[in-house]
Amino acid sequence: MLSESGQMIEYIQDRLYLASYDSTPSSRTPFPFPLEQTKSPSKRSRAQQPTTPTSKRRSPVYFTVDDTLLYNAFHADFGPLHIGHLYRFAVLFHEILGDPANSDRPVVFYSKTDARSRANAACLVACYMVLIQSWPPHLALAPIAQADPPYMPFRDAGYSQADFILNIQDVVYGVWKAKEQGLCGLRDFNLEEYEKFERVDMGDFNWVTPSFLAFASPQHQPVAPVPANTPEYDALPSTISEICSAKIPLPFKNVLVHFSSRNVGLVVRLNSELYSPSYFTAMGIAHIDMIFEDGTCPPLQLVRKFIKLAHDMIAKDKGIAVHCKAGLGRTGCLIGAYLIYRYGFTANEVIAFMRFMRPGMVVGPQQHWLHLNQGSFREWWFEDSMREKMAQSAPVTPARVSTKKRSSNGVVSTPPNNTHSKRAALGEIDHNEGAASQNEENLPAPTPGQPRKSHRKDSRHHPYARTASGSLATEQESRQRGHRQSNESSESEEEAQLRMLAKRSSRSPVAPQTSRSISYSATVTASYTLTDDIHEDRENWVENAAPKTPMSRKSGGAPISVSKVRSSPRRATDSTKSESRGVRKASGRIGSTSASPARAVRAVQ
Repeated sequence: MLSESGQMIEYIQDRLYLASYDSTPSSRTPFPFPLEQTKSPSKRSRAQQPTTPTSKRRSPVYFTVDDTLLYNAFHADFGPLHIGHLYRFAVLFHEILGDPANSDRPVVFYSKTDARSRANAACLVACYMVLIQSWPPHLALAPIAQADPPYMPFRDAGYSQADFILNIQDVVYGVWKAKEQGLCGLRDFNLEEYEKFERVDMGDFNWVTPSFLAFASPQHQPVAPVPANTPEYDALPSTISEICSAKIPLPFKNVLVHFSSRNVGLVVRLNSELYSPSYFTAMGIAHIDMIFEDGTCPPLQLVRKFIKLAHDMIAKDKGIAVHCKAGLGRTGCLIGAYLIYRYGFTANEVIAFMRFMRPGMVVGPQQHWLHLNQGSFREWWFEDSMREKMAQSAPVTPARVSTKKRSSNGVVSTPPNNTHSKRAALGEIDHNEGAASQNEENLPAPTPGQPRKSHRKDSRHHPYARTASGSLATEQESRQRGHRQSNESSESEEEAQLRMLAKRSSRSPVAPQTSRSISYSATVTASYTLTDDIHEDRENWVENAAPKTPMSRKSGGAPISVSKVRSSPRRATDSTKSESRGVRKASGRIGSTSASPARAVRAVQ
């Protein structure tokens, strides 16, 4: 809605309005919204007669921050306003709302009509609603969508033409996601400290998250490391009091004092040497160089190493301080990569959030680099988290390990750090294969740390055979029952094994052994195709390897045709003409009979 001198958006009905004016508004400035509190449309539709208006509202309260909260641009960048600006805006806004004289007056937050001022004002209000009032992002952005013309997008602090755009939505979602992850908030924010140390002459550093600090490179001579266990190294300041009395530049001194008091455990240098790292190591702070060219993007191997170091340091509840020459471009690449890796930010969200915490971070092609590699960083986190979960679980297969074996070999299924629990992690699903498979649906490919099937020297058996109580026979049982057959010498070992497996699987568990009935076909014409894997593993379950070419059984009974090529029903019928001459041609299906049941029983027995 346009007024005579600017645009106005109703942000909160009857309370907060967002506007832009060419000149400073006053009580005479037209207010395009009604100053009378009328009844709701539903009630007005019911009563057709005119009603007496209620009490009139007073003129609005106008306030702006254009002249007090200024963005310190590096080149052509103009925003977004940082967290310190938001804090000051919130203090001013709360004072206006808390004034009893303004209890029944609408509040108008306005800016100048130029595109940059409008964008910064709208972004500031939306971030306030998300970070302080806990609005969801879509509600904080809904009033802004009414702006006409749309708000100008933000750009980086580089000197080239802007080719990567961030808008207000990216900033709001970045701040909201950081708030949800506990990375950003105003409860413990120290405005005085923030505004002091962001200055170049005071150290030029900012906490991006509770674990990451970005700062510009200190400069001090000499730059060579001081060898340990030398008098020169022992003379370096190692306590805060010694640092305060040392003759070093004030920015470097503030950095050392602050790092020591805030439990920083690692300093990562990305630019060429401008100071001696011994000043950090003498205070017990680790220092590492990961130098790459200014204005370029780091190789993924370096990023992978940085993420691992940072993750291990955060696990120890220590901070990580990262710097390049200015603490903006290269520093933003590595910190942004970790935030994407760990918390799932998008590239636009993480760049916008880092600029909200430290203006100017990530410059030029580095923005595109984060955008192109954001998927890889998230995949790294998935792989690492799954690998960590697999390492914590026991490297056993619950369905194959019995309780007796586990008790004799020690507790192998309980993950570490679970001594306080009475219930073993996998102890209750030893005989529940369905429950175990549900936890393995999303597991990645097996790693070398997982158990493998191996050959046993003491009990040679098929790798997929079950125990003696199962339905599959072992080699010893098969060989003992095979010796009872009168025609053992006329068939191969493979045929004997398959025939005995078929007999055992068809045995009735409730019938007596003396009078059991075996449902077995007199003529079975289906062929079993043996793969190369069976021939290769044959020595695991047959002591004496049999010839690969199966031999046919000529005696009357239930012959099993075993070959690598499916046999023809006609051939199977011809091989039994001497026993079943004149019988109808076999169907080729397992279980089809071509002789009387009595003959089938005699043939099998």
